[in-house]
Amino acid sequence: MSREESPPEPRSPEPPLAPREKVRRFPTVPGVYLMKDAQGRVIYVGKAVNLRNRAGSYFTSAAAVDFRTADLVREIADIDFIPTDSEVDALLLEARLVKDVQPKFNQELKDDKTFPYLQITTDEDFPRVEFTRKPRRKGVKLYGPFTSAKRLRGAIAVLQRIFRFRTCGLDIIESEEKWRWFRPCLLASISQCTAPCNLRISQAEYQEDIRRLRMFLDGHKRQLLDELRESMQTAARELKFEKAARIRDEIKAIETLNLRGNLRDHAQPEAFYIDPKRGMAGLQKVLHLPVRPRRIEGVDIAHLQGGETVASLVQFIDGLPFKHGYKRYRMRTVEGVDDFASMREVVSRRFRRLQQEGESFPDLLLIDGGKGQLSAAVESLDALGIRRPAVISLAKQEEEVYVPGESEPIRLSRHSYALRLLQYVRDEAHRFAQNYHHLLRRKSTFDEG
Repeated sequence: MSREESPPEPRSPEPPLAPREKVRRFPTVPGVYLMKDAQGRVIYVGKAVNLRNRAGSYFTSAAAVDFRTADLVREIADIDFIPTDSEVDALLLEARLVKDVQPKFNQELKDDKTFPYLQITTDEDFPRVEFTRKPRRKGVKLYGPFTSAKRLRGAIAVLQRIFRFRTCGLDIIESEEKWRWFRPCLLASISQCTAPCNLRISQAEYQEDIRRLRMFLDGHKRQLLDELRESMQTAARELKFEKAARIRDEIKAIETLNLRGNLRDHAQPEAFYIDPKRGMAGLQKVLHLPVRPRRIEGVDIAHLQGGETVASLVQFIDGLPFKHGYKRYRMRTVEGVDDFASMREVVSRRFRRLQQEGESFPDLLLIDGGKGQLSAAVESLDALGIRRPAVISLAKQEEEVYVPGESEPIRLSRHSYALRLLQYVRDEAHRFAQNYHHLLRRKSTFDEG
């Protein structure tokens, strides 16, 4: 250094960024954000599909005055984040952090038992995975509470495709031979359940799947993937190529979990007063069915302005909605408004497709309407020359149940579990049809513009 040169001035450390500025540097990935007060204590934990957008929403003029966020916003002195691989991971991490840290503004989650939990039974040969608002005290492993029922239902639906656990209420005991003749639900045929109800999987194998699921739920995804890769290689060395391929697909599904879309899109609709088991038992009794109707499909017709007709088909399994079985239809052969012709077309198309693909028929087909709509459905089934399933209709005004060949309807108690289940299927079909109706109407409006 020459004499003319002076030593460089010491640089002062940069002041920490304010939360409002800090959040602008957050990544646009799924994760969990942690808000802290002036003492560095975590006061709120939240999840996000897009960390920058979600966390940034708290630093707007609207959030500062909104009664739901104003108190929180005033106390935020710092904010951090933890990125995750997917929205499912973010949902689970949020629940674990809320339970462990018990932040001030998440406090309502700690004691309010109306919040949803994911519950895994531990006292059964084949543990079931359940959504519940009333968790059992014993014989279960609980995850939660969760802040969103729809996202939790969506997460269960996504995880079921990977780990193929059962969500039904059956009491399955491996030593009971009767289960070898039990007919599995549709989840087995689409590879979303390993069908322990038909003893297609041993107790040991099934419980191994549940152990892996719990590893994932406990946040040990990397360890789980390493374990699965080792198992895949072992299976390949032992020439068990089918098992190796199945594990390979499981690894791929876990690794690409973040590509599965918004969890709300996977969520099944929620029932608040339905007792599925009693509803199915009641229907078996009043309709004189040989078995409980485990798979019910419901059809509804809706009309667009201008006369275009659309239809919906919803599917319930074990008394609960199975969203992946929902179908939408636009009429191909019917012009104008003709509910009977539309019903004939939809029912014919549905059952012809099942017949061609070798799929089983539902145990019960529920038609929205009265005698006319029921007759139209029966005509279309008879025209196909198939052995038709049980078919009934439910008329809206008096909630009367019509049965083929009977002149008088069945009048069920308004409080009966059977009627409540039928109403749930009918209303869900109507909601789904109206949703399609609105989608097409908006599309038509934009096209005209």
